[in-house]
Amino acid sequence: MTDARAVGLVFDDRYLTHNTGEYLIGYRTHYPFADPIPHPSSPAIAGRAKHLMDLYGISDAMTRITPCAADDEALLRSHTRRYLDHVHECDAVGGDTGIGAPIGRGGERIARLSAGGVMAAVDAVMTGEMNTAYALVRPPGHHAEADRGRGFCVYANVAVAARRAQARHGVERIAVVDWDVHHGNGTQDAFYDDPSVLFISLHQEQLFPVDSGMLDETGAGKGEGFNLNIPLPAGTGNAGYLAALDRVVIPVLRQYKPDLLIISAGQDASVFDPLGRMSVTTRGYRQMTERLLSVADDVAEGRLVVAQEGGYSETYAPYCSAAIAEALCPGHDGITPVEEPYGERAEIIRPSREVGLDTERALDEALANARRYWQI
Repeated sequence: MTDARAVGLVFDDRYLTHNTGEYLIGYRTHYPFADPIPHPSSPAIAGRAKHLMDLYGISDAMTRITPCAADDEALLRSHTRRYLDHVHECDAVGGDTGIGAPIGRGGERIARLSAGGVMAAVDAVMTGEMNTAYALVRPPGHHAEADRGRGFCVYANVAVAARRAQARHGVERIAVVDWDVHHGNGTQDAFYDDPSVLFISLHQEQLFPVDSGMLDETGAGKGEGFNLNIPLPAGTGNAGYLAALDRVVIPVLRQYKPDLLIISAGQDASVFDPLGRMSVTTRGYRQMTERLLSVADDVAEGRLVVAQEGGYSETYAPYCSAAIAEALCPGHDGITPVEEPYGERAEIIRPSREVGLDTERALDEALANARRYWQI
């Protein structure tokens, strides 16, 4: 691999038209305030992330990849026909595609374009057109299940793209690392009995969905051991996340030797996020990306796709996404390092410097669980 690798970027202004409407209590009831509360999955976040990539010269180092709209054939590898029909029905006037996964009028097309954006990133990497790619898409996908949307996610973007890699490019082993603060239940379900896809989720314990992402969810049948959850306590921070990668995730990846590595990149574990409590900073996201990029170089011929998931701080999440994109572009001229909006406090806070005792306990449990299946 050369330092100035070919890096692709999937982005389309149509992603910013995905309309999630107002935020609701229990996904059903309006808050009783005179001024409506906007949904946290705001188009401003993806738009500002792209703005920062432009501002810091990162997007100049990347090659634009045009997204396609995922067709029925691609979606039916991960979803039921009945569910696709339901999303189409919601498309006419808007509605909830499942449990807390709303779309506005015309939203089906955008959801297909989101899944298709991750598919296009995978195609570019698997054909060798790009070494790595960032799919800056919305709506997200890792909570979407076969028969319903969930948690802001309409289609299972990463699962759909992984099945595309298998069907079109003959990929035998795919690894998905999900660092969104919420458990990637939909991606887990899609591959729970399938050893051809290794799924590893790092998430805040019992946050969302509250009944998934436990240590004992390790896969079924031939997929036993190919599903690993690393539930982490609130406040884990940079030090804990990096320790999780170094002690558990990376050793398993090196043993599995995937042909393609996909990151479900939710920036809602950030220090400012309203829907999580994990205290990861831009440096943490940059370093996590660098570590996984190095693994991809060593075992997957550099083939790495980053797929946007959550992240709900309109001010801070875009900086985290830009830092990830920056980390994908080592050796490129003209890039200004993404600044840390939190200032010196980002390094002073204890979770950035130390692995806390609760986190150590969680990592010990996750490591013991992984050693049931992997020689690490």
